[in-house]
Amino acid sequence: MSFPCYILKAENKMGILSGKHIVLGITGGIAAYKSVTLLRLLVKAGAEVQVVITPSGKEFITPVTLAALSGKPVVSEFFSANTGEWHSHVDLGLWADLMVIAPATASTIGKMANGIADNMLVTTYLSAKEHVMIAPAMDLDMMSHPSTVRNLKTLKEDGVEIIESASGELASHLVGKGRMEEPERIFDRVVAFFNKKKDLTGKKVVITAGPTYEKIDPVRFIGNYSTGKMGFAIAEECAERGADVVLVAGPVNITVSHPNIQRIDVGNAREMLAAVETVAAKSDIAVFSAAVADYRPQSYSDSKIKREGIDDMELRLIKNPDIAAAIGKIKKAGQILVGFALETDNERENALRKMRNKNLDFVVLNSLNDKGACFGTDTNKITILDAGGGERNFELKDKRLVAKDIIDAVVSVLE
Repeated sequence: MSFPCYILKAENKMGILSGKHIVLGITGGIAAYKSVTLLRLLVKAGAEVQVVITPSGKEFITPVTLAALSGKPVVSEFFSANTGEWHSHVDLGLWADLMVIAPATASTIGKMANGIADNMLVTTYLSAKEHVMIAPAMDLDMMSHPSTVRNLKTLKEDGVEIIESASGELASHLVGKGRMEEPERIFDRVVAFFNKKKDLTGKKVVITAGPTYEKIDPVRFIGNYSTGKMGFAIAEECAERGADVVLVAGPVNITVSHPNIQRIDVGNAREMLAAVETVAAKSDIAVFSAAVADYRPQSYSDSKIKREGIDDMELRLIKNPDIAAAIGKIKKAGQILVGFALETDNERENALRKMRNKNLDFVVLNSLNDKGACFGTDTNKITILDAGGGERNFELKDKRLVAKDIIDAVVSVLE
């Protein structure tokens, strides 16, 4: 078996995980073959890896292969049948710096979410003191089933980092979401976790995220397609780096679990501005990632507007306040303001104009012309423009990694 492109990458990062202890959990899915590559990457980078495999996982990849690559006997059962040696899940939890479960099947995800400790892997997870990542892998119908969605939400709320599944051809030959993320990308997430610095300790950060909904009547509103994923990823990144974060969120269906994040939920642009104004003056950094509606209806109907007898309806709109511009006018010395520019044409020019007009230090430019970027996706492709004339372009990547790029740029100014 050969691993040419992955080994090359690991050799370029030789020793970067030296001294790190990682539990690699493998469950019973066809994607288990990818775990061999991930294991090789981790070991090549210097990590000490203990493989814990479920009984069904051994039907897809043999412990002999895994032991040969890791240099450690593979743990699967609570004790060795021949010697009676006990495998302590508590000791594993204390030994490890990180636990990665890849692939994570629907069954294992369900057991983790509900505390069903009927195998060594789930028991180790329940004893884990370290950070836990999982890379789900299953057929598209299982992935979209309400029980799986609910279990993943529970794990995320419990602090588990979900490495989102990719879309493509599955083992069933159907095409959709459910493929385990590629080993190289999981490896990158592991490296990013260990490279994370506490370089925002003591800093106060305010972040806006999601859309605003401007009501027409009790059942209708003006809004946009923003899901808030980018802003929430930035909030998590800042919190993990030691900042005290105030996250002002529009109507979104996302949860946060980090204790350093204080969430304020709002509905419309005026509510968002009022919330930001209460904390902006005390903040060292403000990130305006929300997709705020530029306009709102001039009048609001207390009762539902009926269509009967109305052939054509005119809706008069008035401007909403510009939150970034309002804070830019009262910007204090040393404060860093970051805005977002979502453009479809004249992208760079429009972004630079926004930065000047709103007194921003950075503008994060993204375009609707880039497939897989912007609204409703787990990925984004950005360009960071700064007030000093600098420009940094990034490839399409997961929004958690995009958040890291953005905050790295902010920290470079702080330093």
